[in-house]
Amino acid sequence: MKIQLLSPAGEIHRNTTGIFKTALRYAPLTLTTLAALVPEELDAEVTIQDEGVQPLDLDVDADLFAITAITGTALRAYKIADELRSRGRTVVIGGVHATLLPDEAAKHADAIVVGYAEKSWPQLLRDFARGDLQPRYHTPTGRSLAGVPIARRDLLKKNRYATVNSIEATRGCPHKCDFCVVPTAWANTYAHRPVEEVVAELQTFQGRTALFIDLSPVEDVQYAKALYQAMTPLRMRWVGLATTRIAEDDELLKFAAESGCKGLLIGFESISQDSLNWTNKHFHAAPKYAEVVKKLHDHGIGIQGCFVFGFDTDNKDVFARTAEFVDRTKIDLPRYAVATPFPNTGLYRRLEAEGRLLHKNWALYDVEHVVFRPKRMTPERLQEGLEWTWRQSYRWGSLARRISGAPWSILPLWVSLNLGYRYYAQHLHEKTWPIYRDEGHIASASKHANTPANGGTATRSCGGAGANATGSSNAPDRFVELLIR
Repeated sequence: MKIQLLSPAGEIHRNTTGIFKTALRYAPLTLTTLAALVPEELDAEVTIQDEGVQPLDLDVDADLFAITAITGTALRAYKIADELRSRGRTVVIGGVHATLLPDEAAKHADAIVVGYAEKSWPQLLRDFARGDLQPRYHTPTGRSLAGVPIARRDLLKKNRYATVNSIEATRGCPHKCDFCVVPTAWANTYAHRPVEEVVAELQTFQGRTALFIDLSPVEDVQYAKALYQAMTPLRMRWVGLATTRIAEDDELLKFAAESGCKGLLIGFESISQDSLNWTNKHFHAAPKYAEVVKKLHDHGIGIQGCFVFGFDTDNKDVFARTAEFVDRTKIDLPRYAVATPFPNTGLYRRLEAEGRLLHKNWALYDVEHVVFRPKRMTPERLQEGLEWTWRQSYRWGSLARRISGAPWSILPLWVSLNLGYRYYAQHLHEKTWPIYRDEGHIASASKHANTPANGGTATRSCGGAGANATGSSNAPDRFVELLIR
């Protein structure tokens, strides 16, 4: 049996059209894990194609094509699937989007996988081998990830990524943030891999580096402490994700640093507590963010701070205030996004009920395109503000100010990543304009919700972001600027 595992990419991140540099790319764990889950008795030949680093070859000989897709790549996945099926190929679709909208995905595939695939994917392959493929597979994930095989990193084009050493220790999240797909796609899932299995996989890595893709590994403090203590003898350098809880427990932070933690992605989301409360992220305390940054820096840990614009509590001043905060606290790698109503999330349901979605063109649901009508500004003002903040935070002056606060041990990585995002910030505008509106959808939705149908209007200036159309600052020189999947 020959199996092709495909990961489509959106235009911004695609190898041939994108602005995402190799320095910013880590190897996807989904494809390598699926490859490792193929039952040995099938004696299958497995190949991986990641469109983020290479053009997809659909002319290859394979018995089964499996495509994973997030919402932003769903339409691309459907186009590929439709083409393959027109040639008589068997196609399976899985991933986040198929889990959020399974009936939609099923129109483009011979079978779909809903939810996590550790149990359903091997069963699907066995069914296919004996000619009994079912249209839908779904096996709930329990609280333990024991027995997950070591990912097939040998199948990757290693020189196309900054690292192929991505790994997972926990899965899911106990929180229910309004805009996040996790509580919708994988409700009530917060599972852990046995610590000894994580350590065993880390010991197989080439080089002493690792990237943990866990969304919320520190929410189970005792598990996180046990993991970090077990990792310490490995003398690795690793980066990952965390909430601000990492700075609330001094022992936890100490263990993380001793285990080799050199960088953490933290979804600060907003410097306004009202916005955090509005999105149900009340477990973060915005007034303590500066203290969190300082504590991590004091432990030699750099910070990728992620911020989201477009919440109903945001006004036109949010861009300048956020950029000033990033500059002042010397966040190492800022990353900015617009609030994106992924299907069936709390945010999506509310905006749809209010008639505020501009369209359902999933290709633009990539967190860099405005796809809804904000409450306190026009869509154009929000898009301009997002891009202005990116540019402000990755100017040379801002880079110089932020590097003064960076832990010396991460300086080479700091420089590489910041230069990668500087390029991204300078070219983002080329990929995001003009703002797309589906007038038919807007009219229908507005009629149902009794809201204005024009989606807002705006001039091309960026006054709401504190800058003019060229991106030069109208405010004092005080600004600066970012990794998920």
